[in-house]
Formats: sequence, structure tokens, C-alpha cells
Amino acid sequence: MRTTRALAVAAAAGAVVGLAAPAASAWADPTNIVAMPSVIPRGGQLTVTVDGSSCQRGGKVTSRAFADADLHALKNSTTSSATAVVHRNASPGSYDITAHCGGKTLTRPAAFTVIHGGVRGGFGGSTHSGATTTDMAIGSALVGAAVVGGTVFWMRRRAEKKI
Repeated sequence: MRTTRALAVAAAAGAVVGLAAPAASAWADPTNIVAMPSVIPRGGQLTVTVDGSSCQRGGKVTSRAFADADLHALKNSTTSSATAVVHRNASPGSYDITAHCGGKTLTRPAAFTVIHGGVRGGFGGSTHSGATTTDMAIGSALVGAAVVGGTVFWMRRRAEKKI
């Protein structure tokens, strides 16, 4: 008798939890915000993805670092995406992103970081904002001193073998 009651109570509790789970997930929609890349220079392009079925019917993402961007649904997924351009005058530091979908909002604190400038690629390291001519002269002098010192050491070792 006790076993039957225990089984009935367990079944009822399982049914309540099973029926409440879809409703609970609907309350927490949208569920996640991801910014790629997570570190970006001023004026850079940022892709923001938001998980949640309420964002499939439209929505937007906002931040102090960029203008509002509209979310677009991705195919065969409950994820939506938006592309934003970081303001050229954004201060370096971490920024939050807020998603507005279906009357609900979700904020991700410190979702991405704005840095002062990007990496400059190319043939050298001597750009106007990089190494100065003094830095280049000091580096060249150090390399030259290393070559002369290595040559003297090598020539001295050869002289010792002849003795």
C-alpha cells in the first residue's frame, strides 16, 4: 500500500516537473548572447548571436558601443544573428550587450572589449605609431654588437685549436 502511494506521488511529481519545464524555458527566452570577436578595435565589425525562439520573429541588440542592430533568424536553428559596427569614438573597455526579443530582454555583461587600435600587418615594424627611428637604431646597434661578439668568439676558438 505504501509502495503504491509512493509510486503515485513520484509519478505526479514527475508529471508536474515535465509539464512545467517547457513553460520555464519559455520564460527564460532569450537564453544566451555571444559576441564575436570578443576583443575588437574601434570601427570594427562585430557579429552578435542570440539563442532563443522569441528572437526568430525579430528583435534587436543594443549596446553603448554600437548603434542598434536588427536580429535575423538563422536557418534550422533557434539562434538569431546581427552585425554591428563599433563606434569609431568608443572608449577602450568592456561593454554590455542587451537583446530585446518578443517583449523580453537579456543583458550579457562585459560581452566584448573595445581596444585602442588594431594590429598592423606588413613587412616591418616601423610604422608611424610603432617603433621610432631611435628604436630602430638601437635595435640595429644591438644586432651588430651581437654579430661582432659572435665572430670574435668563433675566431678565438679556432685560434686555440691550432696551439
